[in-house]
Amino acid sequence: MQPVTPTPRDPAPSRMRYRMQRWMLTPGIRTALRIGIPLMVVIGAAGGFLSDQDRRDMLMLKIGELRAGIEERPEFMVGLMAIDGASAGLSDDIREAVPLDFPVSSFDLDLEQIRTKIAELDPVKNASVRIRPGGVLQVDVIARKPAIIWRSRDGVALLDRNGAHIDEIGSRLQYPDLAVIAGDGADDVVPEALTLIQAAAPLGDRLRGLVRVGERRWDVVLDRDQRILLPPDRPVRALERVIALSEAQDMLERDVAVVDLRLSARPTLRMTSDAVENWWRIREINGSGQ
Repeated sequence: MQPVTPTPRDPAPSRMRYRMQRWMLTPGIRTALRIGIPLMVVIGAAGGFLSDQDRRDMLMLKIGELRAGIEERPEFMVGLMAIDGASAGLSDDIREAVPLDFPVSSFDLDLEQIRTKIAELDPVKNASVRIRPGGVLQVDVIARKPAIIWRSRDGVALLDRNGAHIDEIGSRLQYPDLAVIAGDGADDVVPEALTLIQAAAPLGDRLRGLVRVGERRWDVVLDRDQRILLPPDRPVRALERVIALSEAQDMLERDVAVVDLRLSARPTLRMTSDAVENWWRIREINGSGQ
C-alpha cells in the first residue's frame, strides 16, 4: 500500500485576508491609525480630565496667569500718550475722549477704536494711532484749519474751507483776520462764500461779512450800513460789476444804502435817509425860489 502524499499548502492568503491587507494599506486607513487613534486617546483623556469642575477652574486659572505674565511683560507695556499736530486745547480734548489709565498693556488697546474716537472730534480732519518703541502711544493729528466765522442762532463757530464745524468761540474778535458769514444755511455754502470774499478784496476793510438770505442768495454787508444784494445766480460776477462801477464812479463812497442786484436786468440804488431828506430839502428850496 502506497503512502498518501499530503497536498502542499498554498502560500497565498485567502481572498478575505487579501482584501483586509489591501484595505489596511490604503492612505486614509494608515493615516487614521497613525494619527486618529492617538488623537482619540488624547481627546478622551482630556475629556475625562475636564469633566471635573475643579480641574476646569484650575486650568483656566493657570491659562490666565500665563497670559497675564506674557501681556504684562515690560516690552508690551504702554506708559504714556504723545500727540503731534494738535493745539494744547485739542490735545486736552483728545485725552478726555480717550481716557487711558497708564501703564496699560498693548494687548488691551484697540488702536482702531481709539483712532475712531479721535477722528470723531470736530477739530480733527484725520488721525492715525500707533505704538512706538519704548511704550509710547503715538497719536498723529491733522487738524482742520479755520477759514471763516459763522454767526448763527446758536452762537459763533469756526468753520473750515468745506464748512465743517471746528469749534464754538466766544466772540469773532478772537479771530479778527477771518471774515464772518451769517444766516440759515450759510455753513452749507462756505466755498461760495469764500469765493465772494476773495472777489470783495478791493473793498478792503469796508467788508463786514456776508448774510445768507432765504438759503438761496447773499447780501454783502459793508461799513456805514451799506448792503449789496446779490442775485442767487452768478453772484460773484454781480459783485465784481458793482466793485468795478464803484472804482470808476465812487458809487459806494456816496450816500447809497443799498445796491440791489437781485434783478440783473434792473439794478436799483437805494439812498440813505439823510440823502433823501437833503434831496427833498433842495427841491423845496429850488421850488420856493422859482
